[in-house]
Amino acid sequence: MKVSRSITGALVLPFAFNPLSIAIAQEAESPQLDPIVVTATLGPKTVGESLASVTVIDEEEVRSKAPADFTDLLRGQPGINVTGNGSFGKTTSVYTRGVQNAGTVLLVDGVKLRSATSGGASWQYFPTDLIERVEIVRGPRSSLYGADAMGGVVQAFTLDPKYGKRGWVEAGAGNFDTQKVSAGVSGSVGNTRFSLSGLHKETDGTAIIEDGEDKGFRNTAGLGRVVHALDNGGEASVMLLQSEGNTEYEGGNIDYMIRTFGLGLMTPVNDNWKTSIQFSESRDESDTFSSFSDTTYNTRLRQAQWENTFTYSVHELVVGTELQQDEVSSTQDYSETSRTNAAVFSQLRLNFGPVDAQFSLRSDDNEAYGTKETGGVAFGYMFDRSHRVRASYGTAFRAPTFNDLYWPLAFNYQGNPDLEPETSENYELGASGSYERWFWDLAIYQMDIENLIGSGQVGTVDTRVNIDRARIQGAEASAGYEYNGWRTAVALTYLDPEDRKTGNQLRRITSRTARIDLDKAISDFTFGGSVVAEGDRYDDAANNNRLAGFATLDLRAAWNFAPDWNARLTLVNALDKEYSTAERFDGVKYIASGRTGMLTVRYDLR
Repeated sequence: MKVSRSITGALVLPFAFNPLSIAIAQEAESPQLDPIVVTATLGPKTVGESLASVTVIDEEEVRSKAPADFTDLLRGQPGINVTGNGSFGKTTSVYTRGVQNAGTVLLVDGVKLRSATSGGASWQYFPTDLIERVEIVRGPRSSLYGADAMGGVVQAFTLDPKYGKRGWVEAGAGNFDTQKVSAGVSGSVGNTRFSLSGLHKETDGTAIIEDGEDKGFRNTAGLGRVVHALDNGGEASVMLLQSEGNTEYEGGNIDYMIRTFGLGLMTPVNDNWKTSIQFSESRDESDTFSSFSDTTYNTRLRQAQWENTFTYSVHELVVGTELQQDEVSSTQDYSETSRTNAAVFSQLRLNFGPVDAQFSLRSDDNEAYGTKETGGVAFGYMFDRSHRVRASYGTAFRAPTFNDLYWPLAFNYQGNPDLEPETSENYELGASGSYERWFWDLAIYQMDIENLIGSGQVGTVDTRVNIDRARIQGAEASAGYEYNGWRTAVALTYLDPEDRKTGNQLRRITSRTARIDLDKAISDFTFGGSVVAEGDRYDDAANNNRLAGFATLDLRAAWNFAPDWNARLTLVNALDKEYSTAERFDGVKYIASGRTGMLTVRYDLR
């Protein structure tokens, strides 16, 4: 479901008949820093009311940071680890609360985007210039979103066609022979709003290993949205986002394409019942050209969802059903090329004065690995308008990928169709404060994972087996402040991700991260910077290959030098720190880019 921001940072949904809209309007009048989110629950709630650990990156923050990559927004946020095989469009993984990349769900306006073969999202190809808001929900959400939401959910909201905004044009250039141009236009006819935007970016890139050659990246992306407001307070919408191009790596290059398409309708049935239906499709496609062989991996996810929301006073019940189909087309001869998942889900939200309660339950029936039930329960208590505590318990699971299940026999390795999904139990305690100009949030949690999928043998064949267990304990703290042109945010994470079989630290996950963002607006100028620090990690399960910790400094400045004109300068890794978050199979470290500068000029059409 797509939402739009009010001038206070809250979100306003189009269905004014819903009693929740009253709460949203009241929140919009409040100066407190407690924005409304939609990803943590199946409907709009403030961050505090969601009873979850949530980070919101709003439109102002996205624009001020002007990140080169989408994961630059996520790096160092509470509970988030990001690793990459080099910079500029190279393979990137996001670990949420110590859960591997395939355990973090990426949604784009409610549409799931991932590769069915690898199981995770292609974060490196997602175009940051075409989004305006990000919500990061940490903790299990399988009872709402199904398989793979073990660590959490990241939802990106694309540019929404707004009344009174006609579009923009932006161009920029930087070192490593980097160029970028983007543009967008929007308008309205009666109750229909529409927008069309796109970008093209290319760079010669940098070396991704020591003494290697520069590896370039090219990306072209487009977004189209149409939103029609119905006379009864409902809404119909259609969205298409596509990103494609080429990225180079050691030994070859990849032509890639990711796409999401969504068609939705939301309408009220009466004052206490609204219904919505969404049809969507997402694709993740790649053609790899290397000195060894050329391969193709094309995956498609089709989904249909019907959701009904019933309200009674301040209480709410959501019930729905979902049908999902994965398809794979590849030069690899998979023994199965499709699988279907049918699900039913429900969520009950209750409010009794200062006490909030949430209950969720979902059943997924997958033709590849059977039926899995997941659930969640959460309670919150509001001491006063500013202070809350929360406690929750939830179960989740991660589905084995097509590579895990059906990889064809080659070099004595083969997939294992008898794999069971990974499962988890999660416990969390949290407390938060939200005030006129600042907020804070604390959380401690434990996740116990069973049936971890790892490497093993069946007979004499190397394959994937359910052999491991893990316990992940952690603590997170975050705070933010806005006043008199100052805007700052601090995030701290401590993580103990332990393989219970060996006692080792889980691969590629650091136990300590910190992030500090600071910006100041002075007249027509804005200055800011970000510091991200990460502790050491191990690239292998045996904990033999240690990767050193590091800290980076990013700087930025913007100048509104004329009406509707803006110039922006960003300097990433300003101190030119050399660091690595992953190694190649032969032990060679992938290195991040050094100091990276970018100057852009933008004109907004009003």
